[in-house]
Amino acid sequence: MASLNTQEEAKGFYKLSWLQRIGFGSGDLAQNLIFQVTCTYLLFFYTDIYGLDPVAVSVMFTVGNVANVIWDPIVGALIDKNNPKLGKYRSYLIYVGLPLSGFAILCFYDGFAPSLLYAYVTYIAMTLLYTFINVPYGALNSSLTRDTNEITILTSVRMIMANIGGLAVNSGLPIVISLIAASQSDELPKDPKAWFTTMMIYAIVGMCLLFFCFSQCKERVVMDAKESENVKVSDLWMEFLHNRPLRVIAFFFITAFAMMSIGNAAGAYFMNCNMQGSASDLAVFMALGSVPSFIFMPLVPWIKKKVGKKNMFYIFLGAAIIGMAMLYVIAKMENPSMTMVYVAQFIKSTGVIVATGYMWALVPEVISYGEWKSGKRIAGIVNALTGIFFKAGMTLGGIVAPAVLAYVGYNSKTLQQSAFAEEGILWLVCVLPAALLLLGIFIISKYELTDDKIDQINREIEARK
Repeated sequence: MASLNTQEEAKGFYKLSWLQRIGFGSGDLAQNLIFQVTCTYLLFFYTDIYGLDPVAVSVMFTVGNVANVIWDPIVGALIDKNNPKLGKYRSYLIYVGLPLSGFAILCFYDGFAPSLLYAYVTYIAMTLLYTFINVPYGALNSSLTRDTNEITILTSVRMIMANIGGLAVNSGLPIVISLIAASQSDELPKDPKAWFTTMMIYAIVGMCLLFFCFSQCKERVVMDAKESENVKVSDLWMEFLHNRPLRVIAFFFITAFAMMSIGNAAGAYFMNCNMQGSASDLAVFMALGSVPSFIFMPLVPWIKKKVGKKNMFYIFLGAAIIGMAMLYVIAKMENPSMTMVYVAQFIKSTGVIVATGYMWALVPEVISYGEWKSGKRIAGIVNALTGIFFKAGMTLGGIVAPAVLAYVGYNSKTLQQSAFAEEGILWLVCVLPAALLLLGIFIISKYELTDDKIDQINREIEARK
């Protein structure tokens, strides 16, 4: 048995220690502490503290994400083409960690408010730098091992740690801001210095975690250095045309991230305006967006084994839709119970977390499928492609949320909104995300790589070598 395990490892089917798994997962925790803050709270900061018009923010988010559509394939090709001394993919965690953290902090500085130019420069610089972390980090997963079960465990650990970051951001950030602001009010404080200081704390901790991730990741399944010299930006589009499973998960990424972007951006508005909740209520509500991961993500390998990957998607995407429907109905009640809101949020979040968490385990599969078809293991380019569609989803969310707020006449000067504005917020939290999840169920039904098929593909690739 020992010799068989050694032989399997020699073929690329490596097993990792728990320290290595946690080290890898810490990279996603770091990214959430830095980037998730901007995804969840930057719209609120820009409109309610920095003083920008929601439409201007919507345009800025769109410009930033369109720039990234051009930028991502360039980054993907550069990463696949080059072989830095510190590691093909992990080196960027060191090189880019510091400037990314710096610009994330600057996004929450109000010294030039309400300068739209300053907001543009800091926001777009931050998103462009984030690509140089996110793309190589995504490629790290497929470079550590070919083992399908190991990748499932890695993904589960990654999602648990990502949701620790999500909990620290969604629930912890309002608490930290309130403590720094010494706020006596029940609502989320709008003290600019408290927001800036909080972002500084989160970014520095995130940067340290990126360095820890670098120290624990060992790349052992990467493209040969001679092959990397031939990588071109055009390989991205060729891969997209010839890799059908990649196309399926790419469109699933669009719907999933648009759903999350819209829902997350509207969470603070929902609790502040529709529910008239306090800062502590918002903290609990946002915490429930992450807590289910600690219960269900460790069970993902077992659940997938019992029901299969497609049925797992159907079950949890359906649960998310049920939770969103419950939130809508509860918010329409004359005297809605906050406990009922928390239950609905827990159900919704359980579905979203498992489905959108496990989708990252599909990326190494489509990388191997592409390698099987073309002979090139262009992990950076494939992750750049998923990054493009991730950002396309974020762009939709960045356009839709502020545009709907502007359309329904949201007034940032008061918590008491018109009935039309409250209905618009409900559409952002419940209706539009549920519609996107229904579309996601249809898209994922077209995914064709079973575990047996991908194991066969990986063994054939290693046999060629």
